Amino acid sequence: MSDYMFMLESHLSADQFRVVDGVQALASASGVSLFLTGGAMRDMLGGFPVRDLDFTVEGSAIKLARTVEQKLHAAILSTDDLRKSVELRFPSGVTAEIGTAHSERFAKSGAKPQVALATIHEDLRTRDFTVNAIALSLNKASLGLLIDPTNGVGDIERKELRAIHNYSFYDDPSRLLRMVRFRVRLGYTVDERTKLQAENAREAEMLTKITPEALAAELRHIAKEPQSADLLQALEQEGLLTLYSPALTGPKANQPGFVKLQKARQLPPFGWDLRANCLPLFLCVLLEKLNAKEAQALLKSVALEKSEIASIQKLEAAAKKLDRDLKSPKLQKPSQLYKVLIKTPGEQILYLTVYSAQRIVQDRIRNYFQKYLPAAAEITDEVVAVAGVAPGTPKFQKTKEEMILKRLDARPKKPEPVPEPAPPPPPMSSFARGPGPRAPRT
Repeated sequence: MSDYMFMLESHLSADQFRVVDGVQALASASGVSLFLTGGAMRDMLGGFPVRDLDFTVEGSAIKLARTVEQKLHAAILSTDDLRKSVELRFPSGVTAEIGTAHSERFAKSGAKPQVALATIHEDLRTRDFTVNAIALSLNKASLGLLIDPTNGVGDIERKELRAIHNYSFYDDPSRLLRMVRFRVRLGYTVDERTKLQAENAREAEMLTKITPEALAAELRHIAKEPQSADLLQALEQEGLLTLYSPALTGPKANQPGFVKLQKARQLPPFGWDLRANCLPLFLCVLLEKLNAKEAQALLKSVALEKSEIASIQKLEAAAKKLDRDLKSPKLQKPSQLYKVLIKTPGEQILYLTVYSAQRIVQDRIRNYFQKYLPAAAEITDEVVAVAGVAPGTPKFQKTKEEMILKRLDARPKKPEPVPEPAPPPPPMSSFARGPGPRAPRT
C-alpha cells in the first residue's frame, strides 16, 4: 500500500472507504480509469475532514454512475449534461460525484464552456485553483500514484490559494465568489499574483458577467458551509453579497441569524452526518430580514429550481409540527426522544435550534446531540455481534436498535463513595510528651 493510500484510508470514515472500494471495483470491471480528485484530495492532504467524494474517470461517468446506482443502491441526485458528471447519495448517507475527465474552453467570459473529452492531466490543468487540481490513481496498475501537475501539494503545505492560469477569473467570474469561500473554509491566504488577477477581473467588471445559473450553483455550495456566519461576513466585506440582492447590507444581511445557524451546526457530535438538506434552512436565514418584494427579487436573480424554492415553505411547516411534537409531555424517556429525532431530517432539527422560542425544545435537542447520540454510538456492530446475531440481517439491525434504546434509558451508575481519609491525630501538648532532654551542664 502506498503512503497516499494509507493516508486516504486513515482520513475517510468507514462508510466513505466502503464507497471508494465499491466504485473502484465497478470501474475496474467496466474497464475505465478511475481517480479520486478535487475537494476529497484537497481535504485529505490538508488534514480536513473529507465531506464529499469526488471521482473522475477517463471514460463515461454517466455509464459508471448508472452501474453504481444499480449495484451499490445509490440514488442519483443530479446530472450535469454539459460536463457529464453525476452526483449520488449512498444508503449510508455518503455523497459523491463521478465526473468525466474533460477540458474546457471559454469563448467569452461567463459563457458556457466548450467541453471536450480529455486525459486526467488535461482535466486537472483546466480547474480553478491548484489545491483542487490533484488526483490519486485508483487503478490497479498505478494504485496510489499522486498526479499533481500544478504543484497543488506545495500550495496546501504553504496554505495558499493560487489560480491555475492568468485568465481564470475572466473565464469563470463566479470563481471570485469561490475564492472567498475556500479562503474562509480552509483558513488559507490568497497568493499575491492571484490577488492581482482577481482585482483586475473586478476592475474589468467581470462580476456583471456571472450568470444566474452560476450564482445559484455557488449559493448551493455556500449553504453547505458550516462556517456560514464567517463566510457571509467575508462576502459582505468583499462587496459580493449584493450580487444576490442590493438589499443584503447592514442589518438586512442578518449576521445574528447566521451566527445562530453556525452555532447550531456545531452541536452534532464530531463526524455525525445529519443528512440535512442545507439549502432551505440557509435561504430562510438569508431572506429573514428582507421584505416580500426584496425576497422575491433575490429568488428571481438566481436560477434556483422551483422545488428548491418550494422547499422553504415545506421546511417551515414541517418544523412547526416538530416543535409541537417536541413539547409533548409524552417524551419523558431518552429513548422516546431519540426515536423521534433519529428519523427526522436534519434541517428540521437545525431550524428549531435557530428559531424555536421554547426552552424545552431547545433543551431536548441539546440532550439529543450531546448525550443521546454519543451514547447510541457506543452500541457498535461489534457490540451487537457479541450477542450472536449475524451481521447484515434484519434481526441484526433490530437487535442493534433495541440495544441502543435500552442503553439510553439505563440509569447511569452512581459512583461508589470514596472513604474519607482519617483525620491526623491532634498534636500532643508539652505535658503529654513529658519533659524534654535536659541541656548538659557545662
